[in-house]
Amino acid sequence: MAHSEKSTKNLDQALRPADWSEYVGQPSIKENLRILLQAAKGRSHQPEHVLLYGPPGLGKTTLAHLIAKEAQSSLRSTSGPAIERVGDLASILTNLSPGDVLFIDEIHRLNRTIEEVLYPAMESGVLDIVIGKGPAARTVQLELPAFTLIAATTRISMLSAPLRSRFSGGTFRLAYYTEDEIVKILKRSSDILEIQIDDESLREIAQRSRATPRTANYLLKRARDFADVNGEKLILKTVKKALALLEVDEGGLNQIDRDILLLVIEKFGGGPVGLKTIAAALSEEEATIEEVHEPYLLQIGLIERTPRGRTVTKKGYEHVGADAPKKQSPLL
Repeated sequence: MAHSEKSTKNLDQALRPADWSEYVGQPSIKENLRILLQAAKGRSHQPEHVLLYGPPGLGKTTLAHLIAKEAQSSLRSTSGPAIERVGDLASILTNLSPGDVLFIDEIHRLNRTIEEVLYPAMESGVLDIVIGKGPAARTVQLELPAFTLIAATTRISMLSAPLRSRFSGGTFRLAYYTEDEIVKILKRSSDILEIQIDDESLREIAQRSRATPRTANYLLKRARDFADVNGEKLILKTVKKALALLEVDEGGLNQIDRDILLLVIEKFGGGPVGLKTIAAALSEEEATIEEVHEPYLLQIGLIERTPRGRTVTKKGYEHVGADAPKKQSPLL
């Protein structure tokens, strides 16, 4: 199977849509952004600041690149954890050129002191810096070039209300993708990577992708690697073997996801059981279970959160091949 040089470079960058026509899904967000950008262009104004939020892998960074391209602007990228001091933010802002788009990923990880410096920069285009300490301290106000801030976060609840309110261009939540949308994305990715794969195999990968493009592309690349190394054609049988090796089942669950379900069923009678107990029993961090594994289990209805803890639903029992308790609520 021949591959172009594209497939040996930065694959994530190669697979990123280059224009709006290639961006699959999120129709409402795309239309809102189109209106925002065209209105700004018609008035010769800088596009207003935009906040994108949602689970990882749904295309927030890609949207930032497309907005910058549509606005015919340069994109400067950074992240919340990378901005440790006020001076870091001041350096980034003062080095922007007029019309630039600044993309801050994981903006919820900015500390409050830095957030407060960002407010006037977003609202009035000025940077207030305090020089000195004590009675000798003075404030210096610097004019900033016109810029658009695009921020992305997976934890919008961690953003302060004053910061959220300053995204005058809109706050948009990215939704999970449908299976058909994932198949379209995989077809495009397979064309770019020159992967010969049938529609049935693409559908199989889409079903196990957790409704997330990044996961779908990851599974496609690993299936390709498996086929190449083993000298097999990328047909449904090969794809299933590759996904089995990755321990990804028909529902997109990995081994830890299944371990969570089996633990609650076998050791705690299906629940309810607390997050701390689950984390301790699996030797995993609470945050990993709550932020990485639990959202998908909740989304597809395999577990429920109750005031007393997590419980496995009837669907969850069926997924791991266990019998649900007879006295279980019909809703479960």
